Amino acid sequence: MPAIRVSKGSLKARMLEYFREVERTGTELIVLDHNKPVLRITAIEREKNTAGEVFRKDRGKIKYHEDINAPTTDEWGDT
Repeated sequence: MPAIRVSKGSLKARMLEYFREVERTGTELIVLDHNKPVLRITAIEREKNTAGEVFRKDRGKIKYHEDINAPTTDEWGDT
């Protein structure tokens, strides 16, 4: 996704709107001074807290070769 480019004056007038867009989409915001880039504003990645977020990239890749609901006591023997 291309970065949003904005002049200092436009940023001042609509700063919260731009910040919310960066936070929502993760798009970089490049601030210009006389058409030269002077600042890069990026969103900070949130910490992944749930198992769904942590393993999202692995969805559909895990293969089970046995019944996952079968008892596992035989594996451990008598203890």
